[in-house]
Amino acid sequence: MTLNKPLAHAVACFCVAVLALPALAQTGEKAPESPNLKIYRATPEKINDLVHTKLDVRFDYKKRFLYGKEWITLKPHMYPTDSLRLDAKGMDVKSIAIVSNGKNTPLKFSYDSLSLAIKLDRVYRNNEKYVVYIDYTSKPDQLKAAGSLAISDAKGLYFINPDSAVKDKPVQIWTQGETESSSAWFPTIDKPNQKTTQEIYMTVPSKYVTLSNGKLTTQKNNGNGTRTDYWKQDLPHSPYLFMMAVGNFKIQKDTWKGKEVSYYLEPKYAPYAKTIFGYTPEAIEFYSKTLGVDYPWAKYAQIVVRDYVSGAMENTSATLHGDYVQGTARQFLDRYYATSQGESTVVHELFHQWFGDYVTAESWSNLTVNESFADFSETMWAEYKYGKDEGEAHINGDRRQYLNSGEVAAAKNLVRFHYNDKEDVFDVVTYQKGGSILYMLRNFLGNDAFYKGLNIYLKTNAFKNGEAHQLRLALEEASGKDLSWFFNQWYYNSGHPVLNITYGWDAAKKTQSVYLQQSQTGNAFKLPMAVDIYTGDKKVRHMVWMRDKTDTLTFKLDAKPDLVNVDGDKMLLAKKTDNHTPGEFLHMAMHAPLYMDRFEALTWAEAQRSDNAIARQIIIAALKDKYYGLRLKALKALKLTNDDVKKAALPLLATMAKSDANNLVKAGALTALGTLKSADNNALFKQSLSSQSYAVQAAALEGLSQLDPTGSLSIAKGLEKDSEGELAQTIVNTYATNGSDAEWPYVSRKFEEADIQGKFASIRKVAAFIGRLKSSEYARQGIDQIRSTGVRYKQYGIAPAVTQILEGIKAQRSGDEASVKAVDAAIKELR
Repeated sequence: MTLNKPLAHAVACFCVAVLALPALAQTGEKAPESPNLKIYRATPEKINDLVHTKLDVRFDYKKRFLYGKEWITLKPHMYPTDSLRLDAKGMDVKSIAIVSNGKNTPLKFSYDSLSLAIKLDRVYRNNEKYVVYIDYTSKPDQLKAAGSLAISDAKGLYFINPDSAVKDKPVQIWTQGETESSSAWFPTIDKPNQKTTQEIYMTVPSKYVTLSNGKLTTQKNNGNGTRTDYWKQDLPHSPYLFMMAVGNFKIQKDTWKGKEVSYYLEPKYAPYAKTIFGYTPEAIEFYSKTLGVDYPWAKYAQIVVRDYVSGAMENTSATLHGDYVQGTARQFLDRYYATSQGESTVVHELFHQWFGDYVTAESWSNLTVNESFADFSETMWAEYKYGKDEGEAHINGDRRQYLNSGEVAAAKNLVRFHYNDKEDVFDVVTYQKGGSILYMLRNFLGNDAFYKGLNIYLKTNAFKNGEAHQLRLALEEASGKDLSWFFNQWYYNSGHPVLNITYGWDAAKKTQSVYLQQSQTGNAFKLPMAVDIYTGDKKVRHMVWMRDKTDTLTFKLDAKPDLVNVDGDKMLLAKKTDNHTPGEFLHMAMHAPLYMDRFEALTWAEAQRSDNAIARQIIIAALKDKYYGLRLKALKALKLTNDDVKKAALPLLATMAKSDANNLVKAGALTALGTLKSADNNALFKQSLSSQSYAVQAAALEGLSQLDPTGSLSIAKGLEKDSEGELAQTIVNTYATNGSDAEWPYVSRKFEEADIQGKFASIRKVAAFIGRLKSSEYARQGIDQIRSTGVRYKQYGIAPAVTQILEGIKAQRSGDEASVKAVDAAIKELR
C-alpha cells in the first residue's frame, strides 16, 4: 500500500495556508488518548486455517450488489474444533453448508452483520480438511466503514459510475482489501496471518475486461451478453491481497523471463503504457537479483482505476493504482523521480510482491516488515536507476517528513502493539521512519550482509508470515553481528536523537575536539557513525560510536582542519544541529562529495540574510549543481532584491531558462525572472511558450501576465486546447485573476478535473472569481464545486478552511440571494 502522499501533503498545505491549522494527525497535534491504546494487539489466534478459496461472483450494477457463491477449504490449526468463525461485513447470507461427497448439508449459523459463527457437522482434527459452501450477497454501498489517512474508505468493493450518470467517466468495478475489507465482498478469516490459494469465476458484461490474482485460465461467452472469466492463483497469499477489477481497459503486454507483465489503462492512456509502466521488467530484474529471490508469482499486472481510495495497492500479482500515476507523453516531460509520486509508487508496490505478499506481516503491529521495506525500495530504485544523488534526495525526503511530524509521531514505536485502530499503523512512522531506519541499517552492515540477510528472511519465511524478530535473526545470521541493540532502540522503542554538534580547536595542542550532545527525553541512542576530517579536498575518515547522551571526540592533527564532517555518510535519523562556521559550510558545499553535504550547506545558506557573502556564494554555486533538485532548491533560495545576488544570478538564470536539461529547472528559472517584472525578459517568455513542457509554458505565461495582465488573457486562450498540469493551473489562475464570465467554463472544467493538489493550489483564486461572476448560475455551479471538494475531504479536517472560503464568496455576492442560499446550504453540509 502506498500512502496517499499527494492528498496528505495537499490537505496539510491548504489548511495551513488558509487557517494556519495543522490539518492532519501527522503534523503533531495531540488528541485525547483513546482507551483503545491500552489494549495489547496480539497476533490473531489461529483456530482454523484457510487452505483454498473458490468464488463465483456476478454483479448487479443497478443495485451495486455482488451475488456470490463460495467454497472455502479449511483445516483446524492445532486443536480439534466443531466451529468456524468467518468475517463477513454487511452481507445477506442465504445459506451455509458443509460439502461432502458432492452434497451440501446445511449448517447452523448466526450472523451479527460483521461475522459468521458457524456450527460444523462434527469435530475436525488438524489432519482433516473440510469445505464450507456459502451463498451470499455483498452490499458494499450500504456498509458504513471508516477509512484512514492511507485508506480513505473501507467498504471493500467499489462500483464507479455504474449507471453512467457522469458523462465521459468510465464504468468500473474494483476492490480494496487492506486492511480487513476483503470480507466486505466474500466471507473469510480476514487476518494477515492467514494464507490461501484461490479461484475466482467472474461473470461480467462481455464488453469489459477483468483482472484478478494469478492467471486468466479460461473465458466463456454465455450467449446473453455476458462472459465468465476464470482466474486461478496457485500459490497461497493473505485474504487482504485478493483483488478484482472490471471495466473498459486496454491491455499492453510486456514480459520478464517468460512471465507476462501487463498494463491495464483507460483507452485514452493506452498509447502511453510503456511511458507509464515500461520500466517494470527492469525493476523486476533489479529486485530479483538484489534479493536473490526471483519474482515469485505467475504474472505481474498493473491497473489504473478511477476514484481510488488510496495511493496504490500491492494485490498479489495484480497491483491497483490511483489515476495520478498515468499521463500523456507531454505530461511525462515534467515528471522526475523526486518531483512525481508515480514512479516511486510503481516500484514501491512491486517490492511488496516480496515484502508483504511472499512474506506477509503476521499482524498489523508488525506492518514494518511490509511497508518500511516498500518505502526503502523507492530509495533502492532511485540509486540504481538515477544515481546516488537521487537516492540520497529520496531518503532525505523520508527523514524530513518523519522528523517534521511532531510529538505524536515521535511517541510511536515502529513495532506497535498498542494502537487506537489498525488503520493508524499506516503512518509516517511505519513508512518514512521505517524506511530511514533500514537505510541506516544497510549502512551499518554493508550492502552484502544486508541483502544476504533479506535473502535469508525471504527464503526462511516464503509463503508464510514474518515479524521484526525474524528479520533481526536473519540479519544476524548473515552479518555475524548482534543486532538486539539496534532493534531495541529503533523497532521496539520510539523517538529519535536530537543531536547538537559543536567544535573546538586547540592551536597549542593541535587538537580538534567535537562535542556531541543528545537532548531528547529518554535514553541515549547508540550511534555508530563516520567522522570525516577535511584539509583542502583531502579527507581522513574515523569510525566512532556515540553511546551516551554527551560525548567528546578528540583528534590529534597537524593543523586546523577546514571541515569536520560528523555523520560523514549522512545516514543518521536525527534532528541535527551542526554548528559549522560559514567558511566550513562553504567548504562542505565545494569539497564534500554527497548530495546531503551540498543540501545541508544550501539549507544553511537559505536561512541567512542576503547580505551574507558566503551564503550568496553557496546559493550561486548551487545553481550549477549536477543534481537538478539542488538547482531547484537554489532557485527558490534566490533573493533577487539584493543587487549582488541579482548581478551574479541573472546570466545563469537566462542560460538555465533556455537550456537546462531539466524542464522543472527551466520553469523555475523563468519563474525567478518573472518576479523581476522586467520587459527585458519578454522575448524569452514568448520564446518559452513554444516548449513542449507544460511547466515551462506555465512559467512563461505567468511571467507574461506579470508584464501585461490583459494581453496574457489572449495568450492563455491560445494555450487552452492542449493544457494539462501546471499549465492548466496557471491558465485557471490567469482567468480567475483577470478574466470574466466568458472564461468561467474553462475554469470550472479544469477545477473539476484537477487532482487534490491542483484543487487546493487554485481554490482561493477560483473562489474570488466566483465572487465577482455576473452569472448567478455560474456562481452557484462554482459554489457547488467548492462544496463537493470540502465534503469529499472533510474527514481530513479541511471543513473550517473551506467554510472560510465560502463565507468570502457569500460576502462578495451578498446581493445575489440564490448564491447566498447556496453558500449557506454548503456550509451546513460541512458542519
